[in-house]
Amino acid sequence: MRLIRWLAPLALGLMIFVAAQPAHAIDAVSVRGDAPAIDLTAILEYQHSDTDRIQVSTAPGTDGIVRRIEVRAREAGQNWVVFALANNTDDQLDRLIVAPHYRIVSSGLLWPDLGLSRIATITPSTGDRPERQDSATADIFRVTLDPGAVITFVAELRTGKLPQLYLWEPEAYKDKVNSFTLYQGIVIGISGLLALVLTILFVVKGSIMFPAAAALAWAVLVYIGVDFGFWGKVLDMSAGAERIWRASGEAILAATLLVFLFAYLNLSRWHVRYSHITLGWLVFLGSLVGLALFDPAVASGIARISLVLIAFAGFGLIVYLSTHGFDRAVLLIPTWFLLVVWVIAAGMTVAGNVTNDIVGPALLGGLVLIVMLIGFTVMQHAFAGGGATNGIVSDVERRALALTGSGDLIWDWDVSADKVFTSPETEALLGLKRGALEGPAAGWLEVLHPLDQDRFRAALDSVLDQRRGRLVQDFRLRTPDGHFMWFALKARPVVGSDGEVSRVVGTLTDVTEGKNAEERLLHDSVHDNLTGLPNRKLFIDRLGAVANFAKTMPTLRPTLMVIDLDRFKQVNDSVGIAVGDSILLTLARRLTRILKPQDTLARLAGDQFGLILMSETDPTKITAFAETIRKTIRAPIAFNDREIFLTASIGLALSDPNTPLSDEIIKDAELAMYHSKRIGGDRIDVYKPAMRARKTDRLTLESELRRAIERQEITILYQPIVRLEDRSIAGFEALARWDHPKLGRMSPVEFIAIAEEIGLIIDLGMFVMDQTARQLAIWQRAMRAREPIFASVNVSSRQLLRHDLLHDIRTVLSRSSVARGTLKLELTESLVMENPEHAAQMLHRIRELGTGLSLDDFGTGHSSLSYLQRFPFDTLKIDQSFVRTTARGTRPVILKSIIAMAHDLGMDVVAEGVETDSDAVELYQLGCEYAQGFAFGEPMDADAAMRLLTEERLEAAS
Repeated sequence: MRLIRWLAPLALGLMIFVAAQPAHAIDAVSVRGDAPAIDLTAILEYQHSDTDRIQVSTAPGTDGIVRRIEVRAREAGQNWVVFALANNTDDQLDRLIVAPHYRIVSSGLLWPDLGLSRIATITPSTGDRPERQDSATADIFRVTLDPGAVITFVAELRTGKLPQLYLWEPEAYKDKVNSFTLYQGIVIGISGLLALVLTILFVVKGSIMFPAAAALAWAVLVYIGVDFGFWGKVLDMSAGAERIWRASGEAILAATLLVFLFAYLNLSRWHVRYSHITLGWLVFLGSLVGLALFDPAVASGIARISLVLIAFAGFGLIVYLSTHGFDRAVLLIPTWFLLVVWVIAAGMTVAGNVTNDIVGPALLGGLVLIVMLIGFTVMQHAFAGGGATNGIVSDVERRALALTGSGDLIWDWDVSADKVFTSPETEALLGLKRGALEGPAAGWLEVLHPLDQDRFRAALDSVLDQRRGRLVQDFRLRTPDGHFMWFALKARPVVGSDGEVSRVVGTLTDVTEGKNAEERLLHDSVHDNLTGLPNRKLFIDRLGAVANFAKTMPTLRPTLMVIDLDRFKQVNDSVGIAVGDSILLTLARRLTRILKPQDTLARLAGDQFGLILMSETDPTKITAFAETIRKTIRAPIAFNDREIFLTASIGLALSDPNTPLSDEIIKDAELAMYHSKRIGGDRIDVYKPAMRARKTDRLTLESELRRAIERQEITILYQPIVRLEDRSIAGFEALARWDHPKLGRMSPVEFIAIAEEIGLIIDLGMFVMDQTARQLAIWQRAMRAREPIFASVNVSSRQLLRHDLLHDIRTVLSRSSVARGTLKLELTESLVMENPEHAAQMLHRIRELGTGLSLDDFGTGHSSLSYLQRFPFDTLKIDQSFVRTTARGTRPVILKSIIAMAHDLGMDVVAEGVETDSDAVELYQLGCEYAQGFAFGEPMDADAAMRLLTEERLEAAS
């Protein structure tokens, strides 16, 4: 029992010893009496405990014995530093242990140390506990070292890092604090005065660069006030609040520096992208202020990185603008270069490459210096040229400056000396020698246009006679090469003391370009833009002039012709609109060459021409001339190694004394032309009164077509499209027919061209699309097939060019609940190749709406396979010309190549014009999925299509 009692304290002490893990004995720092300060940072020994207690080994005393002491934390801290001091002098020494709350040196770029109270308490190995001194910027403890004493100090840390620890002689530390206080006061005073001056300058001048510079100065004042501890003395901030202020100050500093750069360089005027970048950056920096409330270290790190980016990116931008003629940027280069140097020095300091105690205050002083230089640069702009521009300017001087700024030419006529003076630029514009226009006013008549000479002379005489008023006149002056330039003269008379006009003074302005534009507009308003021929408006005007002329010459009997090309729409679909325009231009030139000067040829509509024939009056010669026109049109037109043959229907209206030359004779010629076209085209027909009884002239058809949709005269037929695999109905193609009340059912060939010309094709296409979608929804609800029925609708060029087509499709799909992709839009190959870039964009957006896309008449146009790959078509329709001639040796090869290409592009294939069962079998063997034609049914109405679908379903069920 005695042995157990004796071993128990020993075991307990051993357990405490093992748990505490005491450090090895440390070396003591010798404190000399003449040393004002000793840096203890390098000799600190950091320790960590798992509990609130720690055991350390003391430094050897004068007797050489190492002892162990146990220290208990007052604030439950677990981080400690241990150091030892030795007084080897014969005097008692009083010293201050100083640990600054914040030190910019080695604070770090990312997650920087923004400062806190570092030491909670210091426990000595012997003697009294050091006494804490009052200080807002550092932890200060007063210690007394007896002569010959060696004391080990254990400091309880509040943070895991102690940036610096000094041992100061009290008076030396006081002197140091006082000196830095003086320096800080001077820097804060200069910064505050600078911010105040720039603010006043902003109030006086009001330009955007001045509030930006003032904001930067105030941001620097706030930042250095926090760093110097000034605001802590004024506002009595806590240590945690000071970290928030410091992080917010750095973010605001970066933001105001960015705003100043943006405002000074005036980037918002021409460089819109800079505005967007700056605004986004400012929003980001502003959010850092909010982030500082939660994590000041992260906010400060991001702000410091932003400051580096602003400095270097700004310097690059300034140099770039300086080399591109922006003078304002040149003035900022020295100041911004100093800022870059300052940022580099600050980076080396926070990274720990520079450790001097003076570097922190020096950096803040340098920052104030940079802001001062920025203020000087701004004030240079504020007062540069102020005396010259803001002084009193007389009215005469103001007028002279305005005249110089306008760029107008001076025109001055000295009436008494009869001498005209004009600016040298006038003669330079005309290509004349200097002084050629100076001299008597009558000398100007030699260079004036003959039609302007009398007006010019009369205007000058009028000013001299009336002695008042304003001279405003346009006239033409001749150049040495014979062409004329337009000038506008605006002048006023100057009356002398005798009441007579002594001078006429004003300005000359070159208005040639404006006059030419007016002439072009006037010409374009009455001429066709493509061919340059008179349009319908000018044609009718000339017909009226001929009618007035015929009243004075009863023997003058002009003949009116209307020439309309046969099946020109098919030509356009085959070769494209651009080539079609070239064909029209070629025909216009051919016809012009066979006319005489007194004849008038005009383009009345798309492929329709009008002719007023006055060079021939004999009926036989008129008929022969019309035949010449017909043969001229029939002559082949070469295009890309192929020849295009055209024919025309020509209607003649012969005038007589009882027939007035008015719009009615044009209608008569149109009636004759339509009669020729109805019979088959490529004919010449003369108007007869019996033709008017049919009422089939173009204008009548146009007016009746406009009301056809309202009167429900447009009927939609559906032609079946079958699957070649099992001959089941896969879908239908919608075909429009016009049930004319007098002319009966008309095919699209007879009215689609008219609808396109008068702009009705858009309403007609929308009607067909909407009705087809509604009928398709009915079929799909009734059939409930695994693969839903689809329907195809043709789209014209005018519809595809309209952006409203997307809205129309979206409206149709919202009205009818059809399966996605089953409403297909058919477009011809020539149509999409007219403008492939626009077509590709539109087709992708149409496909996204949920419609299918079918490429119609493939192989008949001139497409580019590279463009075809970019179009999102899901179906390719082979033109019937390839299907009907499959008996020839080369056709199957071409047909098979087209089908294989379509499959490679991920498209289904529909063959058009299948008339026999053998064609269908061969197409299926070639890999074609679908077919349509008379072999599977003619176009039918919706009811017949429904019966066909019902019968097929019943057969499949049985």
